[in-house]
Amino acid sequence: MDSSSAFFCFVLVLNVVLFTSAIQVSHTNRAITIDGQPRILLSGSIHYPRSTPQMWPDLIRKSKEGGLNAIETYVFWNAHEPIRRQYDFSANRDLIRFLKTIQDQGLYAVLRIGPYVCAEWNYGGFPVWLHNLPGIELRTLNSVFMNEMQNFTTLIVDMVKKENLFASQGGPVILAQIENEYGNVMTPYGEAGKAYVNWCASMADSLKVGVPWIMCQQADAPEPMINTCNGWYCDQFTPNNPNSPKMWTENWTGWFKSWGGKDPHRTSEDLAFSVARFYQLGGTFQNYYMYHGGTNFDRMAGGPYITTSYDYDAPLDEYGNLNQPKYGHLKQLHDALMSIEKPLVSGDVNTTDLGNSVSITKYTTKEGSACFFSNANVTTDATVSYNGKDFKVPAWSVSILPDCQTEVYNTAKVNTQTSVMVKKENKAEEEPAALQWVWRPENLDATARLGKGQVSANMLLDQKAAANDASDYLWYMTSVHLKKADRIWSNDMTLRINGSGHVLHAFVNGEHIGSQWASYGIFTYFMERQVKLKPGKNIISLLSATVGYQVRNSDLCF
Repeated sequence: MDSSSAFFCFVLVLNVVLFTSAIQVSHTNRAITIDGQPRILLSGSIHYPRSTPQMWPDLIRKSKEGGLNAIETYVFWNAHEPIRRQYDFSANRDLIRFLKTIQDQGLYAVLRIGPYVCAEWNYGGFPVWLHNLPGIELRTLNSVFMNEMQNFTTLIVDMVKKENLFASQGGPVILAQIENEYGNVMTPYGEAGKAYVNWCASMADSLKVGVPWIMCQQADAPEPMINTCNGWYCDQFTPNNPNSPKMWTENWTGWFKSWGGKDPHRTSEDLAFSVARFYQLGGTFQNYYMYHGGTNFDRMAGGPYITTSYDYDAPLDEYGNLNQPKYGHLKQLHDALMSIEKPLVSGDVNTTDLGNSVSITKYTTKEGSACFFSNANVTTDATVSYNGKDFKVPAWSVSILPDCQTEVYNTAKVNTQTSVMVKKENKAEEEPAALQWVWRPENLDATARLGKGQVSANMLLDQKAAANDASDYLWYMTSVHLKKADRIWSNDMTLRINGSGHVLHAFVNGEHIGSQWASYGIFTYFMERQVKLKPGKNIISLLSATVGYQVRNSDLCF
């Protein structure tokens, strides 16, 4: 073997060692540590089923260019196990491909397994077949549910382990989450709820993933779980364990859109203020929910009457474009924060209250100091005098001074471009030849409209139980018999329906007499129509349609 061949083999072996070497992830009360080094982590949520595999590299590249060093995602149980013990990880459900795409960009990953996710996703990510298992109660100390939850959680962990994607194996996944915002609904469960949380922690810990586990919105999270904050502002959050770092798993960049609602918007200035305040007051990990919201494809839009668009006013819009000025303004913030990473995670901290919601926080190391000037007054600008200089700090803003002398960033001073998306109708001749639009009338089954079904019952059936997620539609049919003597008033009758679903279409003797639908947050309504009935048998058929199931308290214990 000549020297050049030997050198090539050496380089090849070295690359393999570097690629597969384990990364030790732990934490102190100040920060998540990676190979012993405390880190500031800037993360953004991208949900792989809400975009396409072809989009993933560009989305993650833009996230990295925007200053992020981690990507966070939920794992969507009903997308992967739509039928019990039948799994689907194809196309945009390819979790492993998504994690490897994150790894290819050199970013960390945060895997929120749940497996309940909420996420404005159909039935909160639970498969509807789960609801229909005999003897089940969701999210509590119930052996049927716990067996299914453990089966799916173990499946995901084993898949990730097989591909060496946990940081302990040299992969990108540095944190994992079990359950999701359970503390928000835990109270009605009583002692069973507390026991369930302990079981979740024990089950997750037994899987030996080699990275820390987190529980969001769980004030009583048992060790070794790290409880984290979700919300608009988490600067005042304190973890329940004094040895845990201050972490923010969901900083809402906007909000979801409901049918008939306006496009939600959160200003760039307010979002940046929330982030800067969080790190000023000891934060170490912050995640944007969402950094790219994407689209609710197929039948996965969630139960609170959510539209197909999940844009979320995120820094990357629904189509992956830069949402300016939000994207650029946050990028500048990230640059400023990373420039003072060392003092933030290891420096001595001193905060001075100047009154009227104005304060100075100073982080000091042997190498120097970094300062935050904060003005949380919502109406009044402030002047901060420091080291013989005056600094203007606008209302509801934070200034960052890496050397405590020069302001490099203020959350209220937007110095990036603004882009506006203009929507216009394409003329037919301007459309690409590949786009050939067709339409067809909906084929309503006449047998259903005329009351010919396959199941009979003397009570209304739960649509989740009757349809079992095979369809978003369910027919309810009954009949009214009129005698000839009733003819005198048969033309002056009223059909009144108390609806508690999303959409209702009513038919009498095969003829459509009207439709009614709910609105966001209000699912109870009355539909009343004048009807003309005939002597003999009259068929009343009601077509119920759902635009996504929501897991409510009534679904959790039944």
